[in-house]
Amino acid sequence: MIDLLVLALMLAGALFMLVAALGIVRMPDVFMRMSCNAKSVIIGLTLLLLAFTLHFREIGVGSRAVATIAFIALTVPVASHRIGRSAYLRGVKLWDGTIRDELGEALEAARKNGENDADR
Repeated sequence: MIDLLVLALMLAGALFMLVAALGIVRMPDVFMRMSCNAKSVIIGLTLLLLAFTLHFREIGVGSRAVATIAFIALTVPVASHRIGRSAYLRGVKLWDGTIRDELGEALEAARKNGENDADR
């Protein structure tokens, strides 16, 4: 029974990783690529590490897997945000179908108020 659960977790994790890879190929701009990629990678890696933990059934392996899951869950969104902000500030073009540029509006309002971008 545990082997079936491990198999299901591995297949689900691999599916999420596949979705992340397809997102890199299919999305039209860097900002959408990061969004779908970060979410899919976190979920996919979590499922794969849970399968790994169930397969080995050891405290040491489980604690390392949980620590890795926590580390990835904390760092991937922050890194994704920083990459997106850096790309935006370097002038990477938004997709033509983008409806609203909220970051551009916020930066423009900050400039009008005399705030520095480093203050945000």
